[in-house]
Amino acid sequence: MSMVANRYLTGNFAPVRQEVTAFNLPVTGTIPDVLNGRYLRNGPNPIADPDPATYHWFTGDGMVHGVRLRDGKAEWYRNRYVRNRAVAETLGEPWAGGPVHADMDFAPNTNVIGHAGRTFAIVEAGARPYELTGELDTVGPCDFDGTLPGGYTAHPKLDPVTGELHAMAYWWGWGNQVQYIVISPDGRVTRTEDVAVPGSPMMHDFSLTEGNVVIYDLPVTFNLEAAMAGTRFPYEWDEEYGARVGVLPRAGTAADVRWFDVGPCYVYHPMNSYDDGDRVVLDVVRHPRMFDKDRTGPNDGKPTLWRWTVDLAAGAVHEQQLDDRGVEFPRVDERLVSKRHRYGYAGTFGDGVIDGADQPYAGLVKYDLTTGASELHSFGPDSGATEGVFVPAHEGAEEDDGYVICFAYDADRDGTDLVVLAAQDFAGEPVARVHLPQRVPFGFHGNWVPDGQ
Repeated sequence: MSMVANRYLTGNFAPVRQEVTAFNLPVTGTIPDVLNGRYLRNGPNPIADPDPATYHWFTGDGMVHGVRLRDGKAEWYRNRYVRNRAVAETLGEPWAGGPVHADMDFAPNTNVIGHAGRTFAIVEAGARPYELTGELDTVGPCDFDGTLPGGYTAHPKLDPVTGELHAMAYWWGWGNQVQYIVISPDGRVTRTEDVAVPGSPMMHDFSLTEGNVVIYDLPVTFNLEAAMAGTRFPYEWDEEYGARVGVLPRAGTAADVRWFDVGPCYVYHPMNSYDDGDRVVLDVVRHPRMFDKDRTGPNDGKPTLWRWTVDLAAGAVHEQQLDDRGVEFPRVDERLVSKRHRYGYAGTFGDGVIDGADQPYAGLVKYDLTTGASELHSFGPDSGATEGVFVPAHEGAEEDDGYVICFAYDADRDGTDLVVLAAQDFAGEPVARVHLPQRVPFGFHGNWVPDGQ
């Protein structure tokens, strides 16, 4: 095996191999009684030792971590591999089987959601979700009761009014197109729209407003030669591809998409978006380049928060940088997805993110997008978190009246806590820290799944 260093295999990126079940977890502080549900988080966790010279952060086998909170107590912690065929066979277990798309049986490693009373580990690029039990054991690959025609995505968006799950999926095998997908509140696909694009882009996320679907068609594209060689990540920066956003009216069809050029860049994650008359406002985290010089992870320049305002009448996009610090994994109050928001939350990078420090995630930042103010919650030297998830204090709570929950690495004990912050005292001491028996590697996305969802 190569002795080349790879940051995504060391420090708190390093995988954990033991699956743990623990009950009645120790807590510092007080867990709010209103937090009744599960905090779930997914991330790459290679089950076998990869070659550091070629390992890409996005390709590790999925492992879901979860904490069950109820009535002010942390009832359990579990972490489980998502058991696709390869993972199951490595563990010496039978594979559950199920409707795999185009032989792409990947253990989803990017996100984990609750929908229609079910739990799904999800990923992009042509693979289907894997359904999990409420206690994170694998049920098997899922095509939503035979209604999903192809692959799915890592970033669906729940319409808070209709309860529908909207998504934009991509797969190199579709050629020059991506697919808009709508899933009903009862978990069945009710609509698909195939949207033509110039090539085969990596389309990690999209935006949803009350009236529109926004498509990010950006210059990271599929490289068949790299895929066939198997020695590097198959999506790469494509200088000639161009950068644009497409606005698809939710009441329209693919023929109604309007395209608007933006400066060359890459966007993994919009924070949120909304309609404002003849304008569509997009708050996004913008990377200057992606998979150009560095082919192991998203390290080609500092990602920062921008506001793109699409002027539908003028046919142009106004691009404005909102902050110069490095941030990623932006989130809002999920009740405001597709609606005008004031507050947002993101992981903020330490100075080492560009120069290869092992622990680049310094803390979380809260933005007030009305006043331009921001607050930082720091987790201390060499510690940190990637993403904070907002949970309202109660059903009718105002925006920002609630809690921000995350997994935070504690360098002092080389362990991880589930941290609960009061959103309105963001920089202050956590309301509660649940001390986990297992280190949780820096991963990707998580969600709060309240009881009954």
